Amino acid sequence: MKGPTPVYQLRVSLDGIAPAIWRRLLAPSDVSLRRLHGIVQKAMGWTNSHLHFFQVDGRQFGRPDPDGELYFEDDSRFRLRTMLIAPGDTMAYKYDFGDSWRHTILLEEIVAADRRAPGVQCIAGARACPPEDCGGIPGYQAFLEAVLDPFHPEHRQMREWIGGRFDPEAFDIASINRKLSTSSKN
Repeated sequence: MKGPTPVYQLRVSLDGIAPAIWRRLLAPSDVSLRRLHGIVQKAMGWTNSHLHFFQVDGRQFGRPDPDGELYFEDDSRFRLRTMLIAPGDTMAYKYDFGDSWRHTILLEEIVAADRRAPGVQCIAGARACPPEDCGGIPGYQAFLEAVLDPFHPEHRQMREWIGGRFDPEAFDIASINRKLSTSSKN
């Protein structure tokens, strides 16, 4: 009889932003990279509106491009455990090629599986994810300046664009785990 699948403790960090925006996740080591993409999307707060790829040792994994303009190895055919082998191993995850959001995924620890725990879970993190289509790091910085300063000339416009208030320090672990629990079969 085969034992339970090992669980990876991952730290997903959005590169290039300080203070850091990050999530600590528990995920089965046998998830496909395609499923890991969905997990990262929900944990970070992205909306899965853009292309993505993972990069490990110069190889890129994503959804195959039907037009043949981009070459990615099919991310549905590769498992997390074949990309990150030992604690300390990392891989890159890039989302939205226009805004160019680069994340580092670090295998922090391999933990024993607990059959009572959910298959995927966020156990820690910090700060809100930038809004989609805000223009990458420089656009996000300009957005924050405008939305957080009521005297900024673009304050009202940015508040309308975001749909109200935006708190860059917000981190709601319960909400993230609800989203992750709905994707346990994906």
